[in-house]
Amino acid sequence: MARPVAGELLLFLAVFLLFTLSEPLRTVDARDEEVAVVKGMFVFGSSLVDNGNNNYLKNSSAKADYSPYGIDFPLGPSGRFSNGRNSIDALGELLRFPGFIPPFADPRTAGGRILHGVDFASGGSGILDQTGSLAGEVVSLNKQIRNFEMRTLPDLEQQLRARRGVRFSNDYLSEYLFVVGAGGNDYLLNYFVPTRERKPSLSRFTEVLVSTLTRQLQKLYSLGARKFVLFSIQPMGCIPVARANLQISNGSCIESLNEAALLFNNLLKAKTMVTLKPKIPRANIVFINSYNIIRAIIDDPRAHGFLDASRACCELSSEKGESILCKRGGITCENRRNYVFFDGLHPTDAVNLKIAQKAYGSNLLEEAYPFNVRKLAHSM
Repeated sequence: MARPVAGELLLFLAVFLLFTLSEPLRTVDARDEEVAVVKGMFVFGSSLVDNGNNNYLKNSSAKADYSPYGIDFPLGPSGRFSNGRNSIDALGELLRFPGFIPPFADPRTAGGRILHGVDFASGGSGILDQTGSLAGEVVSLNKQIRNFEMRTLPDLEQQLRARRGVRFSNDYLSEYLFVVGAGGNDYLLNYFVPTRERKPSLSRFTEVLVSTLTRQLQKLYSLGARKFVLFSIQPMGCIPVARANLQISNGSCIESLNEAALLFNNLLKAKTMVTLKPKIPRANIVFINSYNIIRAIIDDPRAHGFLDASRACCELSSEKGESILCKRGGITCENRRNYVFFDGLHPTDAVNLKIAQKAYGSNLLEEAYPFNVRKLAHSM
């Protein structure tokens, strides 16, 4: 079992002192909550937040542009790895955005369509550039950020100049949320993949991963990002494909994988709040612990309105049940709302809604730290 090093414990103590002594967050009166208080979202990450970018990658095997994906989504199979909405869609509804955030790779995502944000996420991608090679063509987090900087940002500047008739300032981006959900694939499709190459220790790999991500967040800050929402890694050891691949017959989670997720989540939370925060002084960061949110459902599904927290709802593409993705045209469970997982890795619409609701409104620090997205959206 991986254990935090002494330096990480000091980071946690520093987190406490930082937020005990820091200036309280300024917010708008609660009566204004009926109106959207942020203009949109720019989204970066992996398949959990991909709104369809991989549809446009010719050589990618990580696609969800076919049935039964989207069986409960108004647009049908759209590239979302779910039977319905992903957590970004549900969060956008809670924030009262006028429509779904469009994927960057869609040729139509330009001009006025980008005014409420863009989704850059790519299924199979990771924080590290080499992650996701097993899935063929993916768009790494570094490349996603470059797409924002080189393509979307100039387009947004042009749109605002034309509509407002004023000089564009990056301060305008403080009216958007910058959502990042990445890291799981760096373990599942990189570190834990069998290989002859010598690997660093899990602790060292995690340190490199978190340090890389904090530099990527600094880059976004330099481009104008001020309101960050960071999603933790989910309980990787509880996903159906992990249980199937490791031939666990008693239905329990693979805790060694979960320990890796916890190591990453704890270090990310500490480093962003202590090491990173002083480097981006005008930013607010919210850490959404989707690990805790999903694990609570898995540990007691009936208490949260679910019946099955271990199996995939859809028929998987491998006969042995070791695949992540649904079989093309395969069957699905009759009542998707009863299931936690739609395929071998990705949550159902019902779980994504719960994640979004917790992210938006939870007052529990173990779910949204140091405050929730609603308060972040209202922050000045």
